[in-house]
Amino acid sequence: MDPINIIAGINLIATFSANLPGAKKGLKSTLSAAKEKPKTYLQKLPIFFSTAILLLFILGLFHIGTFEYTGNNFSIRFVGLTLFITFSWLQIWSYKSLGENYSQEIVIFRNHSLVQRGPYKLIRHPQYASQILMDIGAGMLTLSYIVLPLALIQIPFLMMRASLEEALLEKHFKEEFKTYRENSGAFFPFVG
Repeated sequence: MDPINIIAGINLIATFSANLPGAKKGLKSTLSAAKEKPKTYLQKLPIFFSTAILLLFILGLFHIGTFEYTGNNFSIRFVGLTLFITFSWLQIWSYKSLGENYSQEIVIFRNHSLVQRGPYKLIRHPQYASQILMDIGAGMLTLSYIVLPLALIQIPFLMMRASLEEALLEKHFKEEFKTYRENSGAFFPFVG
């Protein structure tokens, strides 16, 4: 393994460890009673993409499914590493900011609250923005010809999922959500 892949592997282990409580909580939320939980393919498909990309990324760290590493593509790989590290930690911060409202599924809990702290002060979907940029970074840093196309294919599904979540939040939080939407970006600060 080369240094970029070693650093990415260490970051993957660190963020996986930091996200372990979230994974357990996400599983628990699928078993708990919810106030509203839409039945849609958007519940599972984006999670499937994320899992597939993660597994393929791990293979890419061992040069499986990747282009040759040369000195000419060091800049691309370094930018990818920067994106991967930055947005993997933003994703952790996002899930921790949600607290008791976190779920891997689109759901409104009985005691749900509208979170507007942490990265949610500026953007409504920091987890999805992080997932997109982290996966693109993973594809770039490994030069994976499998991960990068999958990362791009998942974007419309994450955008549709975000739209469904917003409709659900607006239904339950009405004016509070409308005000929040007016003062925050969807995936990037001050955009949408």
